Amino acid sequence: MKVHKDSHGPRVLVLGTGGTIAGRAASSDDNIGYVAGQVGVAELLAGIEAPPGVALEAEQVAQVDSKDMEFSIWLALAQRCAQALADPTLAGVVVTHGTDTLEETAFFFHSVLGALKPVVLTCAMRPASALSPDGPQNVRDAIAVASTPGAQGVTVVCAGVVHAAQDVQKVHTYRIDAFASGDAGPVGFVEEGVVRLAKPWPERPTGAPPSIPDWPRDADPPRVEIVFSHAGARGDLIDSLVAQRAQGAPGAISGLVLAATGNGTLHREIEQAAARAQAAGVRVVRATRCPQGRILAKPGDTIDDAGALGPVKARIRLQLELMGTTGC
Repeated sequence: MKVHKDSHGPRVLVLGTGGTIAGRAASSDDNIGYVAGQVGVAELLAGIEAPPGVALEAEQVAQVDSKDMEFSIWLALAQRCAQALADPTLAGVVVTHGTDTLEETAFFFHSVLGALKPVVLTCAMRPASALSPDGPQNVRDAIAVASTPGAQGVTVVCAGVVHAAQDVQKVHTYRIDAFASGDAGPVGFVEEGVVRLAKPWPERPTGAPPSIPDWPRDADPPRVEIVFSHAGARGDLIDSLVAQRAQGAPGAISGLVLAATGNGTLHREIEQAAARAQAAGVRVVRATRCPQGRILAKPGDTIDDAGALGPVKARIRLQLELMGTTGC
């Protein structure tokens, strides 16, 4: 549906998925006891003045608490984004999203869309019913990014900061500036509706041109689990997952991401169990638990590493690789 109309300005499509930004609580002073995904995207936009000259259109793709995000929703969103990005009259896309899994959705988009126009995810840490909600400003800032000439790639906008999808992480449980880009730093900032870049816009992933997989929305993608290495760790959980695979259990594991300590180090029992998993045909990747830095490969490493990707993004990349798609 069209929310604002301006025949001379850029068009921006806003896709709603629910989340805190669409949440409601019983009272305006309750910022944590809300129910997510209660306000439709058209209603969210009704109270937001679009930047001058920008025409907005809104569609509701999902209405979920992002902690319950599913691959089927990712695929529906990615396919709609791809369709929109192919429209020469459209400047960009904004996706309203919950904060809990926002970095995962953003990285999925980055991996499969190859966006030469801006795809901007935004969010809120306070529900729409709050006394001072942060969602409206975040949405307006995201629209400013999506309608900026020359903008491209998948970004996340929150609290006036623009983050690249491959770098962004949720780093705080409560503050409205809950996201950071680690030592890579942000792409830029939105100041009174104007984008100030700190570094170039994100580029599309390297390698072959990415494509959205032709994957049935009611089917499960390859199962990839994350197992943490920690003091006193044991390998029996990995062995159990591999045993299910050997028995041909439905939804058996195809890949494993090890959330490793430091520079990709693993407790010896996790390392031994991972070796057994690899021998059984499970793809295994190490990703560091550290919020900054990357794994630096060493001679003799027997388990691949995810470089600068954290565990949740490494899981998505491995899942896509197992599906046979291209990506970063």
